This record gives sequence, C-alpha cells and structure tokens, in this order.
Amino acid sequence: MPEACANIIDQLIEQRKQQHLSQTELAKKANMTQSVIARIESKKTVPQIDTLMKIIMALGCTLEVVPIKD
Repeated sequence: MPEACANIIDQLIEQRKQQHLSQTELAKKANMTQSVIARIESKKTVPQIDTLMKIIMALGCTLEVVPIKD
C-alpha cells in the first residue's frame, strides 16, 4: 500500500476514535458494512476514491489535495 494512502487511513482511524465511533457506527453513517471499514483500517485493501469520500464525509472531514514539494 502506498505510504500516502496509509497515512490517510491512519488519519481516518484517529478521527473515528476522537469521535468515539465504533467501526459499526461509522459504517452505518457511511452507508457501508463494518467489514469494509475493518479491511480499510487494517490496510488490507486500497479504498476506491468514492469509498474513501463516503467515510470522510461520514466523519465530517474534508480531503485536501496538497502539492508535493521537491
């Protein structure tokens, strides 16, 4: 898994925990199953952008695209 993707997932996990949400609760808010959240959080799968956006929106967050500095 690319490092940048792993970093995003780590941030999503942190947000979920800060909001005191279980994986099941987040899954319900994002209209997906808990097993999808678990696979993403365990980094066993690279999420599609639409899946990632559902999770981000369910957490009340935004995804920011920032240029890489050389």
